[in-house]
Amino acid sequence: MIFLAHGWQKWQSGLGATTQMFRDMGIPMPELAAGFSSVIETVGGIFLILGLLVRPVALLLLLNMLGAIAFVHGGKGVMVGEGGWELAGALGALSLLFLALGGGRIGLDGIFGAMFRRRSDRRAAEEELTAYRPGSTTAGGLAGTTPAGGPTTPAHTPAETPEVPRQPTAPTSPQGRLNDEDMRDIDALVSDEPPRHRKPPTA
Repeated sequence: MIFLAHGWQKWQSGLGATTQMFRDMGIPMPELAAGFSSVIETVGGIFLILGLLVRPVALLLLLNMLGAIAFVHGGKGVMVGEGGWELAGALGALSLLFLALGGGRIGLDGIFGAMFRRRSDRRAAEEELTAYRPGSTTAGGLAGTTPAGGPTTPAHTPAETPEVPRQPTAPTSPQGRLNDEDMRDIDALVSDEPPRHRKPPTA
């Protein structure tokens, strides 16, 4: 509100009168300085109230206050009643605070930022669901997907199982069945006992 009030005062006085006032105070390039000061204080004050483009506006207002301190109020002491830099310094510190912290959540910057973040999060969630949907294709290729012009390839090829030599099968009777001697030999192998003497198989 303070920035807006000072900017509106300059607009009511007119750009020519403000330029002449800046020239009398010894401000370099008074025409440019008067236009910049009038616009940035009026429009910047409105933007700060709305919380819109807070950081860029705060940077411009900080430069405006630094110029006012350097060219007008710096050599007149602190007290504003004597033309000192009290008010310009306070407004510059406020601009520096807005530049560092932004406008917060209740300004237009915070509202628009929250809307864009929610939209971005929703889009990312939809893309993630699409990527893991059966039959979908992704850039890296998922399991069971079919590249263009190529066969379906699994996502993981199991390692080849090394061949294990087969154990010799137990001898069988001529009829193809295990007899009692064969069963005793199997029991002896399982229990780590030496097999008993057995008769040679008949022809």
